[in-house]
Amino acid sequence: MGLFAFGGKAVPKGASPGALVQASEGRPDGAFAGSAQRLVQRLLDVGIDGSGPFDSARTVADAALRENAHPEAAVAAVTSRHLRLATASGFVTSLGGFVTLPVALPANVAGFYLLSTRMTAAVATLRGYDVTERHIRTAVLLTLVGADADDLLAKAGLVVPTGRLSSLAAQRLPGPALMVVNKAVGFRILSSAGRDVFSRFGRAVPLVGGVVGAGMDAWLFHRIVDQAKREFPPMAGQITAG
Repeated sequence: MGLFAFGGKAVPKGASPGALVQASEGRPDGAFAGSAQRLVQRLLDVGIDGSGPFDSARTVADAALRENAHPEAAVAAVTSRHLRLATASGFVTSLGGFVTLPVALPANVAGFYLLSTRMTAAVATLRGYDVTERHIRTAVLLTLVGADADDLLAKAGLVVPTGRLSSLAAQRLPGPALMVVNKAVGFRILSSAGRDVFSRFGRAVPLVGGVVGAGMDAWLFHRIVDQAKREFPPMAGQITAG
């Protein structure tokens, strides 16, 4: 089954098409579709390439290598630093409880996933992958949704040859196909983020909400760290300090 066999044909029998078909068919679904598209573009443009004071993944990787001679030590430094940043972000944006949630939620979601994207792309860079290559950029995005990545790919009729998202290039997918997968990731992130945040009842209480938000974000971020390390194993061309 090809990725362009949409309209339900590329979806395994009995499976719910969900985010992938919504993305492929360009369903408006109000502001949600536009938000998903903007989120994905921001993750690619800012999370990987950097913008203003937000350093690119390559800049972060290079800085870590200057301080750590071995690439794996640099990977540990990058993941540890970003875990601290994500935890602090979760605490700050959760302090106001439900009173400020309508404002804080977009900032928290965007900030969390920008940090997750940069961390994942930096790990990929340190392990020898080219994050300017579009297949690797899609693999970075898919890493953010964890086990859901396999679900999205399965519904597209795709099987990653080695079981690693970083091997997506072997599929020789055209640009439009990658764009559809990227957008599906955006749908999945926004839909799951909404469920996760509103299930954190502790956030209804100021200060206590900050502690709960920080803890949840730290736990979720740690899962993405583990996923990034699995999906981007070291390559022979792993960069080293100059």
